[in-house]
Amino acid sequence: MSSSCRQLRQDLTECILASPCIETHGKTFQECLQRENDDLVGFECRQLQRAFFECKRAMLDMRYRFRGNKSG
Repeated sequence: MSSSCRQLRQDLTECILASPCIETHGKTFQECLQRENDDLVGFECRQLQRAFFECKRAMLDMRYRFRGNKSG
């Protein structure tokens, strides 16, 4: 994985693990990533999830081959 996405992935993981979805409701990490659990995860985690998705997508985008990924 590119080093520019590594920090976003770590931040997303920490955010989801600290969310009420896992801590109080006892759902799995994968269940918390689903859209039906938006209210249990929080807006900040969803922003991190979107940023991580955009970072990973940019790795496949040919326009970024020469410029590189935007660092998170």
